[in-house]
Amino acid sequence: MFRRRNAHQLEDDSHKDNKVRELKSAIGPLSGHSLVFCSDASLRRYLDARNWNVEKAKKMIEETLKWRSTYKPQEIRWNQVAHEGETGKISRASFHDRQGRVVLIMRPALQNSTSSEGNIKHLVYLLENAILNLPKGQEQMSWLIDFTGWSMAANVPMKTTREIIHILQNHYPERLGIAFLYNPPRIFQAVYRAAKYFLDPCTAEKLLKDCPARIDAVESYGSKLFAGCYDGSLRIYSPPESSASDPSELHQETYVLETTVAGFSKKPIVAMEVLASRELLLSLSESIAFHGLPNLETVAVITKAKGANAYSWDDRRGFLCFSRQKRVCVFKHDGGGGFVEVRDYGVPDTVKSISWCGENICLGIKKEYVILNTANGTLSEVFPSGRVAPPLVISLPSGELLLGKENIGVFVDQNGKLLQTERICWSEAPTTIVIQNPYAIALLPRRVEVRLLRSPYPLIQTIVLQNIRRLVKSNNAVIVGLDNSVYVLFPVSIGAQIVQLTASGNFEEALALCKVLPPEESSLRAAKESSIHTRFAHYLFENGSYEEAMEHFLASQVDITHVLSMYPSIILPKTTIIPQPDKMVDISGDEASLSRGSSGISDDMESSSPRYFLESEDNTALESKKMSHNTLMALIKYLQKRRPAVIEKATSEGTEEVISDAVGKSYGAYDSSKSKKSSKGRGMIPLNSGAREMAAILDTALLQALLHTGQSGAAIELLKGVNYCDVKICEEILMKSKNYSALLELFKSNSMHHEALKLLNQLAEESKSDQSQTEVTQIFSPEMIIEYLKPLCRTDPMLVLEYSMLVLESCPTQTIDLFLSGNISADLVNSYLKQHAPNMQGRYLELMMAMNETAVSGNLQNEMVQIYLSEVLDLYAAKSAQQKWDEKDHPPERKKLLSALESISGYSPQPLLKRLPRDALYEERAVILGKMNQHELALSIYVHKLHAPDLALAYCDRIYESVSYLPSGKPSSNIYLTVLQIYLNPKKSAKDFAKRIVALGSFESSETTKMMDSVLSSKAKGGRSKKIVAIEGAEDMRVGPSSSTDSGRSDVDTEEPLEEGDSTVMISEVLDLLSQRWERINGAQALKLLPRETKLQNLLPFLAPLLRNSSEAHRNFSVIKSLRQSENLQVKEELYKHRKGVAHVTSDSMCSLCNKKIGTSVFAVYPNGKTLVHFVCFRDSQGMKAVSKTSHGRRR
Repeated sequence: MFRRRNAHQLEDDSHKDNKVRELKSAIGPLSGHSLVFCSDASLRRYLDARNWNVEKAKKMIEETLKWRSTYKPQEIRWNQVAHEGETGKISRASFHDRQGRVVLIMRPALQNSTSSEGNIKHLVYLLENAILNLPKGQEQMSWLIDFTGWSMAANVPMKTTREIIHILQNHYPERLGIAFLYNPPRIFQAVYRAAKYFLDPCTAEKLLKDCPARIDAVESYGSKLFAGCYDGSLRIYSPPESSASDPSELHQETYVLETTVAGFSKKPIVAMEVLASRELLLSLSESIAFHGLPNLETVAVITKAKGANAYSWDDRRGFLCFSRQKRVCVFKHDGGGGFVEVRDYGVPDTVKSISWCGENICLGIKKEYVILNTANGTLSEVFPSGRVAPPLVISLPSGELLLGKENIGVFVDQNGKLLQTERICWSEAPTTIVIQNPYAIALLPRRVEVRLLRSPYPLIQTIVLQNIRRLVKSNNAVIVGLDNSVYVLFPVSIGAQIVQLTASGNFEEALALCKVLPPEESSLRAAKESSIHTRFAHYLFENGSYEEAMEHFLASQVDITHVLSMYPSIILPKTTIIPQPDKMVDISGDEASLSRGSSGISDDMESSSPRYFLESEDNTALESKKMSHNTLMALIKYLQKRRPAVIEKATSEGTEEVISDAVGKSYGAYDSSKSKKSSKGRGMIPLNSGAREMAAILDTALLQALLHTGQSGAAIELLKGVNYCDVKICEEILMKSKNYSALLELFKSNSMHHEALKLLNQLAEESKSDQSQTEVTQIFSPEMIIEYLKPLCRTDPMLVLEYSMLVLESCPTQTIDLFLSGNISADLVNSYLKQHAPNMQGRYLELMMAMNETAVSGNLQNEMVQIYLSEVLDLYAAKSAQQKWDEKDHPPERKKLLSALESISGYSPQPLLKRLPRDALYEERAVILGKMNQHELALSIYVHKLHAPDLALAYCDRIYESVSYLPSGKPSSNIYLTVLQIYLNPKKSAKDFAKRIVALGSFESSETTKMMDSVLSSKAKGGRSKKIVAIEGAEDMRVGPSSSTDSGRSDVDTEEPLEEGDSTVMISEVLDLLSQRWERINGAQALKLLPRETKLQNLLPFLAPLLRNSSEAHRNFSVIKSLRQSENLQVKEELYKHRKGVAHVTSDSMCSLCNKKIGTSVFAVYPNGKTLVHFVCFRDSQGMKAVSKTSHGRRR
């Protein structure tokens, strides 16, 4: 592969090559070992370590050559250091790292001597040996420091440590590529901080020395330094002309005097500030003056500021405020060369410190801090200042304020309200503070302290300098002004600090520094934050802070499998590749590498530690600790926070695949393996469904963690919702733990209804035995199967029917309710019950009929009646075999059948007739014949077979009332006449019954003959046998909606009169019928049917009410007729009266509507007899009234 280099890179490489040649010429000719040592690669390392400053690199390499000539490291042999290396405390590995670098393995626990000289010589020997074994073109090595078994007793003395560090950073610069700390102890953080000076965020460089006059003020402009001296002169210093660094920033080299502006100020310069946005230099001396840059011409002098002791500049708005005695003045820059006074405010005391805070001004006066409202001049107190130290007001980049109270720094907002309870505690009261994000740098009487601007505001660095007078922030550094010299604190690059802090275990500080990386490095920042969060999480986890560790794992967005790899007891799907947890902590670079580049972060920090660095050991105790309750609770919270995003992504992926399949866009590799069922995981997950695989890993782990911590309820809730749990793993775990409720939910969520219902049925069966109840924590009942089946009625009715059979016997009512409420096809249910549970078919149909008879099809009604009939036939067969059958007996089966036959209207009666026995069930036969409108046959059965006139009468009443309620017809009395004919002509009716019953196919002729013999024998008692008069036309009698009781001639008018003296006539039943139902029978037709010898006295109960009713009706009609005639007479009288009225019309008569003369036109007179109108006008007015009423009615 090739990497393209831009012009800037080429120029930079060319510049570095020139630097190497320059350094080589500066060193001069060499010989021997020095010549071999000073190769181009070596010179590059020394230049790199000194930021490509030739002079500094020359000085450094000369000191190294001097040290090598005296120490002679290349001549050290193994026998000289064998006693130090016999324990293997330092050794060269037999392998290289990923970049081909030699690896030195250090084991501090194997330290075997306290000899400083021996330890150093042993280390130098190994370094030289490692350098000789470096591949061509490789100048760096890797260190692996294994702290396993280390204790304070095996610690190397600090004096030896300092000497080793001195040798490493001065004589082996840029040799350390990366260092890995394995299992570092907590105390190592303090040791590492003490030993590694390059952790400091600032490096102090002396740029200016031996100034002839005392320096009272200092400021920078680009790469130049302005020194305001006590004698009023302004000395301008700049880097040497040979410097090729950025002209807009200060350089790390000694400055030279460029020019001196004598008489710049009449009095000593108290303070200076470069206003870069306006190219002005503000100076505070006897007054406040503004000078143009870069020529320093005077632009403006604010004479009113004479005697001013403090000021503050608002660069955004161009406002200047300053304090003078007990006054505060505000001026505004007019955009050119002048300043305009805005306002003057009075304050209660002399102002010691001042700063803008938004639109207002914060003042530190002698005893307290106040906020000055520039709009109305009011003062609001904040809190008292310190008693000893003067007040100090510092404006923060966020717009907030840092107020000093003795050695405490308090944070307030722009209105003076306290922001937080934490405070910055300096070792002494600071005189000034400079904010260099993310640090606060304070000038103390005897030192400069650097603290992190993040709670708990730890001390990061202390710089000891004497006689410091000024601390000023520059564009890329902090300037420290002494009496006659100037130091500049150059910040170590943020990226380098991040690497150092991470390596030393200061993860929180490293994360805070990541926040201040420049925006252009956002991707780098995200990668670094993720790496630091991961390392911090491992550190916290190993030290027992499990919940905090999970918070950092969450922030790092590390793969879930990385976290789960720390839980060996959590079983994951087989497709998951579980990475081993990385316990390594790496430290990149050394002194020189940490000070170059804007980020200065080694790529090795991101790479995972090589597998061969990890040694196998017994982790039984560690695994036991990791699987403790606290670790699992932390894992649960972590997984629950990660879950929504993972599930949403998995769901959207499944939706996309469904849509893709719907439109025919399938992915070949996936088509061969994807499931036709739900997108949820079922066993193995397709490898290319990444989101769903991750969801399966998460849900499977979460379920196990919940179960391990005893949260069965939460596990069930997880399974009830959308989940991607691996079925095979979770089924095995749940079955082993006997958590059957969760197992059922697992099956249900994965549409494994067969498995769920089988298990549920098994558990329900086991719950019935006392022995199983001791093993199963929850009692399972058949009702639970019904509840499970309810949601499946719409989607899988056959499954519902199949498994409902398991509980149909034990819970018949609930099961049938399931069929009815589930909207399963009634025909389907009936067919299934008929095949698998015929004993429950009738009950199901009964409930169906009870709910809504009209919704039940005729087929189902037939089924139900046939079932009832079968039950009665079985009963009949059983009792007939025992000769105990009684036709008048009505057991429940017969009652149910009779009720169904009478109340149900949709069944087919013909098939039922064929199933009835010949000599039994006459009442059922009569009802069926009635449904077929064979009323005469039905009545014949009631009369001749059952000998039950009361049943015949009830049958007639039922038919009469059913017809009378029809809206299109009037009540019919033909049904009563029919039963009269049967009573009066039993022989004729028996013959007719025989003919018609044979035609219907119900009986054989022998049965009919048997019936006739029975009739004749029952009626021919006393030796009398008379001829039965035939009733002609009785066969044609039918009852229908069109029958009418008012017809003048009934269907029986054509019947021949009965023969006299017929002894078979059932005259008593006839008379009873006539007396009971006289109002429903046509009297004339009934009398016509009666025998001639019937006595009138016997007909009195029939004729008396009939005649009474008839005469009463006639009388009523007469009264109504008289009333109508009287009403007609009254109307005629009124008509005659109105016709007698006279209207006087003259030639002057006017129409009341149109006010015109009536004349000879047709006119109309109102009822009062006086108001006259044209007839046309009257007609038009009536039409208008009708229209208005109509429109009004519509509006209403």
